[in-house]
Amino acid sequence: MPVSGRKPKPPGEAITRHAQQFEWTEVEDVPFAGPVPIRLPASRPILVLGEARDVPIHGFTKRWWKTISHMPHCRLWTMSDWEFALATAMVADQFFYGHAQSATELARREKVLGVTFDARRDLRIRYIEPKATPGDGATVIHLARAL
Repeated sequence: MPVSGRKPKPPGEAITRHAQQFEWTEVEDVPFAGPVPIRLPASRPILVLGEARDVPIHGFTKRWWKTISHMPHCRLWTMSDWEFALATAMVADQFFYGHAQSATELARREKVLGVTFDARRDLRIRYIEPKATPGDGATVIHLARAL
């Protein structure tokens, strides 16, 4: 949940005499490639005139889920966060099928998930450059420059 108060400035830009109350969570800017503990279902039930029917998941919802489930900060999520993301996918599916009233709820939930830059700033999540690993090409270039 976002922290109340003014929008934070990145460290080094804030001019204050007081200690920061909240720290930033830094996450390497690498798409999440770990196992996603929840799968998007192929369909969802809806009620039509009191009768339950299965509706296939919209193509936009599938793309949305793929994007959401690969955000770098997904590595921080617990099972309850994944459940919330799946419930949000169902709200997104309603919206993509034309249920305009779902737009506000979808926007609110996407903010909680940290989908946009502004939402991540509110959550104090910052993407940082990935650290070079010993087998990485960047290390070889760095050594070549040193010689």
